[in-house]
Amino acid sequence: MKLLEEKVLAEGIAINENILKVDGFINHQVDPQLMQAIGEDFAEHFKGHGITKVVTIESSGIAPAVMTAAAMNVPLLILKKSPSKTLNAGLFQTVVTSFTKGNSYELTLAGHLISEQDHVLIIDDFLANGEAATGATRLLRKAHATIAGIGILIEKSFQPGRAKLEEQGFYVYSQVRIKKLAEGNIELLTD
Repeated sequence: MKLLEEKVLAEGIAINENILKVDGFINHQVDPQLMQAIGEDFAEHFKGHGITKVVTIESSGIAPAVMTAAAMNVPLLILKKSPSKTLNAGLFQTVVTSFTKGNSYELTLAGHLISEQDHVLIIDDFLANGEAATGATRLLRKAHATIAGIGILIEKSFQPGRAKLEEQGFYVYSQVRIKKLAEGNIELLTD
């Protein structure tokens, strides 16, 4: 997606060969016009796939996922990174290890909000090692929902996430693919 590519190159900050900082427009401060364009792009790309729900993991995926759900006119489900203290019955749970933060968390999905009739689109901000998306797919499979695809804003193509997801049979669409990062340098993968 050209608009997101331009934003990443203009405002993204490569901290090192693994970390890209996008806090000025995606995950700390959110550019709503960009999020709307992202949502419209995902909706157009996955049009005709019979999607009944959009799913994301809190918190950085919420803005683009809500715009995608709005463009598709379907509900958005947000997977939580910790179980609720009051609403913990009927949850599907799995453990996920975050590449960026280097810690593990318990990802949860309220079982009453998903069914085997649902055909979902997973939206996430980054794809690195594929752990978050794999955790989301585990939860959705526990609920017997089917997965139409995985939409990623920014993919670090030099890391194994895409291959890991595709080996499991999932279709991955990334709006921006990064070939290489180095301190102060971002190189995009062009088709």
